Amino acid sequence: MVYRVGVVGVGPVGDRIFRVLKERNFPVEGAPVFMATRERMEVLADEEVLVREVSEELFEGLDVVFFAGREGAKGASVQWGSVATEAGAWAIDNGSDFRMTEGYSLIVPEVNMDAVSVENKHICSPNCSTIQMVVSIAPIHRAVGIKRVVVSTYQATSGWGQAAMEEFEVQVGQYAAGEQVQWDPGIFDKPIVFDCLPRIDRFLDTGYTKEEMKMVDETRKIMSAPGMPITATAVRVPVVIGHSESINLELEAPLSREEALEILRDPKQSPGVTVVDDPENLQYPTQADCVLEAYKDDVLVGRVREDASVENGLNLWCVSDNLRKGAATNTVQIAQELIERGLL
Repeated sequence: MVYRVGVVGVGPVGDRIFRVLKERNFPVEGAPVFMATRERMEVLADEEVLVREVSEELFEGLDVVFFAGREGAKGASVQWGSVATEAGAWAIDNGSDFRMTEGYSLIVPEVNMDAVSVENKHICSPNCSTIQMVVSIAPIHRAVGIKRVVVSTYQATSGWGQAAMEEFEVQVGQYAAGEQVQWDPGIFDKPIVFDCLPRIDRFLDTGYTKEEMKMVDETRKIMSAPGMPITATAVRVPVVIGHSESINLELEAPLSREEALEILRDPKQSPGVTVVDDPENLQYPTQADCVLEAYKDDVLVGRVREDASVENGLNLWCVSDNLRKGAATNTVQIAQELIERGLL
């Protein structure tokens, strides 16, 4: 069986969605219908495609529509999500508009695919940092229970968008040439080149940022743990692609480093996780690793160690490609699971 597919938004995430669809041989009937705020030709996944100006009639007959985040002043799914579902399609939404809205499922296939409901065909994909964290800690939670989570993130410029990636690369050239580094304050507060900026998204009254609270709220929803204590610090770092996270867990029961590694190395218990952890040979995952062909859709976990400062403490480090598993790949995996379950 083949499916008519739409993609709304053609930035870095839209490009990766098309790339992942092709790589995974997703059964697309003809070519996907690409939509954005204006009609033009674009190169997506190394292929020149026609991008149509989004309109209601383009959703007719589509089986699944991927919303690639944001294009234009409004979140695309706010304007067009209900149009897609009312036309009969499943909407798989990488944007943040409905993630915490009651009645909308928030899905990471390795963790909570059973939360999908046919009563609402608009499925949300979580924040990129949330995705990689829950993939890495859900197996531990299933095994012994998690009492508290403390996470610090180190997030690539691509998490902001194409303009941030381009600005960072320009700044590297300016710095190398001995020129004054220029930056757009509408992107980051300071030049990102050779600096780390501890603010992602806007500050809230609590002093936390919106990005940090996304990790708190989304993790609780995905893991069906509404009262789980979680605190986050989100930092932008001078990397083009790939987010890293330092995660400290307080567990409900003892778990040694060896026991944790056994769980994380078991593909049945920890789907989507690849362990890179060999201190003797200086093996640990970095952001440069997650863009390699062998790891591009994985959550890489390493630096697993017991935390002796608290009872039943465990530390780990995880890395993932924020444009792929953190966005595009997760949405395509959701669609593949819908097919597997006979829902699509």
